[in-house]
Amino acid sequence: MSPNQLLILGVPGPELTAEDIALYRAVMPGGFVLFTRNIVSPEQTRTLTDDLRDLCGPNVLICIDNEGGRVWRTAPFGHSPPSADQLRAKGNSTLIAQAGWIAGRQLRMLGINLNLAPVLDIDHHPGAANALRGRCWGHTDQEVINNAGTFNRYQRKQGILGCAKHFPAGGRATLDPHHDLPQVGAGKEELMRSDILPYTALMPELDTILLAHIHFPLLDPEHPNLPSSLSRNIVTRFLRDQLGYERLVMTDDLDMGAIRKQFGTSQAARMAIEAGCDLALLCHELSAAPLALAEIEKAPATALSDALERVYRTQKTLYKPTRFSAEKFAEINDDIWKLRVDTLGEDGASLPPDTPTQSPVEDY
Repeated sequence: MSPNQLLILGVPGPELTAEDIALYRAVMPGGFVLFTRNIVSPEQTRTLTDDLRDLCGPNVLICIDNEGGRVWRTAPFGHSPPSADQLRAKGNSTLIAQAGWIAGRQLRMLGINLNLAPVLDIDHHPGAANALRGRCWGHTDQEVINNAGTFNRYQRKQGILGCAKHFPAGGRATLDPHHDLPQVGAGKEELMRSDILPYTALMPELDTILLAHIHFPLLDPEHPNLPSSLSRNIVTRFLRDQLGYERLVMTDDLDMGAIRKQFGTSQAARMAIEAGCDLALLCHELSAAPLALAEIEKAPATALSDALERVYRTQKTLYKPTRFSAEKFAEINDDIWKLRVDTLGEDGASLPPDTPTQSPVEDY
């Protein structure tokens, strides 16, 4: 396997152009991530994912953020399920299981095999502009374990890989990493008593873990302003060596302000692999992909071989998409509406998925 498998790239639009195809053939990434800009209709989305597999192989990772609420990328052609916080407030584990089951069924029919969910952050600052409003499954570690664990379990039952985020403790941030690098003063002992517990409790069921772009001075005292996504202390020494996580680890989007303002996406891609991550996400500025690949190739051979082995191991577990059926897809959309009614009531189900946005993550 080649180091190009360590890149996850965005897609510019709803169909592949000649320019897109030329770039992807030159880079041949290990996966892709879709956003609302790629979504027009169920049929179009399935055609796009089929085209990506035809181009880069049947085991290519195809990711999306379908968490629920405002962060539900397939909203352009259907209903959005209630948000994690709305389901948490309802307090019905059967409805949470249905949310995961619905997400898995929908994504597999669309040809998507990795959902960048659930969020495992504890909601320490519910009103903060930290990009997490409404996206957390609980205000305590046990709430997150119960609720996020149920959602993830049921999407996995449909053959969709899940991704826990934002390690180690995105919910402690008060700034949005899409704009600037947050700083969190909690030390390891404090994190181990709360924020890390959802990861350790659910670890056997976590296919991937996504690293936050947040600096933890007490975890990285010798590296001022180093995001956890680029930190060997956090990725290798903490997550892998101390906690024993052996599956796939990826960065959050390297196009975020927390990264671009200090390092640039290309250099950050290499630093992420050197830190122990397996996949570097470049979601928007795709012109940087060839430079990012060139930087990744400079990483030590051991880091590259370890990451490639984990990517290959994950790709072998992927399920094939289910046969597309417009009728069955409509049934799934009806199930989403019923879930909204059961969670929010008839009047609440008709309202938009929450109040106006506060972060780019809700608009992508």
